[in-house]
Amino acid sequence: MSRPFVLIVGAGPSGLLLALMLGKKGIPVRVLEAAESLDDRPRATHYSPPAVYELRRAGILEDMKIEGSFVPNGVCWRNLDGDFLAGMAAPGSKDAGPTPMICLPLNKLNHVLQRHINQLPHVEVFYSHKVIGLGQDEEKAWVDVETSDGGKKFEAQFIVGCDGANSQIRRSLFGDLAFPGFTWEQQIVATNTYYPFEKHGFNRDSNFIIHPEHWYMAARISNDGLWRVTYGEVAGLSFDELKARQPSKFKAMLPGHPNPENYKIVNFSPYKVHQRLAAKMRVGRFLLAADAAHLCNPFGGLGLTGGIVDVGGLYDCLAGIYTGQADDSILDIYDNIRRSKYSNIVDPVSSSNIRLLFEQDPETAMQDSEFLKMCKKAETDPEVAALQRSGMDSLQYDFQQHYQK
Repeated sequence: MSRPFVLIVGAGPSGLLLALMLGKKGIPVRVLEAAESLDDRPRATHYSPPAVYELRRAGILEDMKIEGSFVPNGVCWRNLDGDFLAGMAAPGSKDAGPTPMICLPLNKLNHVLQRHINQLPHVEVFYSHKVIGLGQDEEKAWVDVETSDGGKKFEAQFIVGCDGANSQIRRSLFGDLAFPGFTWEQQIVATNTYYPFEKHGFNRDSNFIIHPEHWYMAARISNDGLWRVTYGEVAGLSFDELKARQPSKFKAMLPGHPNPENYKIVNFSPYKVHQRLAAKMRVGRFLLAADAAHLCNPFGGLGLTGGIVDVGGLYDCLAGIYTGQADDSILDIYDNIRRSKYSNIVDPVSSSNIRLLFEQDPETAMQDSEFLKMCKKAETDPEVAALQRSGMDSLQYDFQQHYQK
């Protein structure tokens, strides 16, 4: 391939999705990934309707279903005893609407995307290609790359950083420490665990437990009984200390108070969570999307959904430039709109989601929390329920309205 129109750094779900969408449009794309192969960690799992809209546009929903995707039946909030406080049905779980919520671990989505990309002659993916520097001029942008064959230089008209929270593209543009925002003091531990929650009255696929110490989320992520259990822990502990505390945490917080022989943990991943937004999502011929541009805590799935919606919008902008329907000023609109969506929706809503779990008194939650009171009302008021379901739709934006031809 000669110089591609777009070079994407990062072969995670956002980078592969953007490559697939552009490639299906016949736009030459090259993807560079530092790792040796696809990331096979399950990680995030839930795609809200705005994300599913983009996955449908990419033409992969049927293959996601073959991989085991499903429509979860709903979400609820409980106290530590497992008592139901309030909840809501997941989009698509009670009706045949066009855009449901879908659940599928990210590693399985990556494989679906890779298979579709392999069928496209306009898309190349290179693994073990680590970006170490970048530059641009009036005609092109480029990245300097370390490979097993030595240093190389790759050029394109536009370069998109989809290279995650530690994005080299973002750090090269703004500096290693320039990622405005903050890191939560709370320690998070994510596990993938086989445990029969449904036998203990957990009849919703996603459950948020409110408690000042033992707050957690339990969400079914597969059809074979695997659940994502993500919980809060004491800050400042080492991996070994967190691992040693895990049995006592599960016994204290999970329904049925199980011992280790009663469940099977297949992944254990402590990590810190952040609320951060890059200073810009466009710098000349360089663009940022998804985690390379912004981060939020995982409670509510806004990071995954927001990132995929970034990709859909950026696809429309780049495709418009390629076909001559837009000039590159549309990328400034992309920058402004997507940063605004993060600041006005993703950041405050995701922050409220996590604070509800450990700041709210579970004994008075239904009296004190306006959000939970709205959820309770939505159980019997279809209009309130519809309003709640449509809230996520505000993450979307139609960039094609800025096409000039």
